[in-house]
Amino acid sequence: MYILDSSTKRIVRKDIEYTPGLFKIFDEIIVNAADNKQRDSSMDSLVVEIDGPGNSVSVKNNGKGIPVVMHKEHKCYVPTLIFGHLLTGSNFDDNEKKTTGGRNGYGAKLANIFSTEFIVECVDIENGLKLTQYFRNNMTVTEDPIVKPLNKTETKKGDYTKITFKPDLERFKMSHLDEDIVGLFSKRAYDIAGSMANKEGKRLVVTLNGDKIPVRSFESYLKLYDGISPPVAFEKINDEWEVGVGTSEGSFQQVSFVNAICTSKGGGHTEHIANQVASNLTAVLKKKAKGGSEVKKNQISNHLCVFVNCLVENPTFDSQTKEFLTTRPKLFAKHKLSESFLKKVGRSEIVQNVLAYSKFKDSQALKKAGGKKKTKLTGITKLDDANFAGSAKSKDCTLIITEGDSAKSLAM
Repeated sequence: MYILDSSTKRIVRKDIEYTPGLFKIFDEIIVNAADNKQRDSSMDSLVVEIDGPGNSVSVKNNGKGIPVVMHKEHKCYVPTLIFGHLLTGSNFDDNEKKTTGGRNGYGAKLANIFSTEFIVECVDIENGLKLTQYFRNNMTVTEDPIVKPLNKTETKKGDYTKITFKPDLERFKMSHLDEDIVGLFSKRAYDIAGSMANKEGKRLVVTLNGDKIPVRSFESYLKLYDGISPPVAFEKINDEWEVGVGTSEGSFQQVSFVNAICTSKGGGHTEHIANQVASNLTAVLKKKAKGGSEVKKNQISNHLCVFVNCLVENPTFDSQTKEFLTTRPKLFAKHKLSESFLKKVGRSEIVQNVLAYSKFKDSQALKKAGGKKKTKLTGITKLDDANFAGSAKSKDCTLIITEGDSAKSLAM
């Protein structure tokens, strides 16, 4: 998984142990907060606090808040209904086109149910009220909401919604919020900063444990990844899609977001971009191959790293964890890469990487067809195999890796 390294403030790939359920209840809360940016473009602050030793997490966002009024039908305050009653969301109509992350009215309530303590704070300037309410013991204990008039200082600060919760770690077979899960939570704060940076209205500033996250665009966010090359081409197709393509060595890679949700396994949106790039490069490679075998699209895709940050109307996923987008690529037909973008990719090292691999595969096939035992590696750019490679003296060969052609000359 990609997580945030707390010491370097870089996003790194690491083998971790985590509980998907615990990760998802945090994700539901932070995505709900990010959704408010679409409802109110004036929202410019999202504050995340993660206290590992204290087993406490809080997410606070400004912008238009939740009305602190009594619900006429249910005879309780609206925030109580939203966070303390199941199936009380507003996104149930699948015929209504929405690009928010939350949809079915479960997420925040599940965070409540799987917490020993869940605190809701809502400030409503229009009605001049602040509501604070405590839920305890997996939402089995609901304390009466505390509703007070706002003072002048609170009124000046504007609306906000803040959720603080203490996960019921015993139910997740955990004793504390360890380094792995804190790194995963922290990375999601950085994800929100990157995926929401270019949305309309005021720039969204995301703060993690008191530090403002230094991300001003999706492209700058991508530079925080270790082990992933930055895009060789990047563009904002429209207000809904911004994409980039970089190099990958031998296997398809992707970093993608749908409505601020991290689709760690990709899906139709990344496939849509990869298909456009592969189709264009097929023609480019055919000209440069000079008689070599035809390069297939899947071979090209294996050398791509695709970056996508998009809004999708009523997206569908393979599971409740929302890691893979199942919305079909053909539904994204209007989001097309520009000619200038495709030309940049066509002039990049991706082409040489694919050609080198294709030549290598051709040479392998020739040697296999000739029935001869392979003794040397060929077809890889700038590789000169050892003189005794594949011979009785191969055990005495040395691998030398150099930086630059001049250093290689000395080695040769």
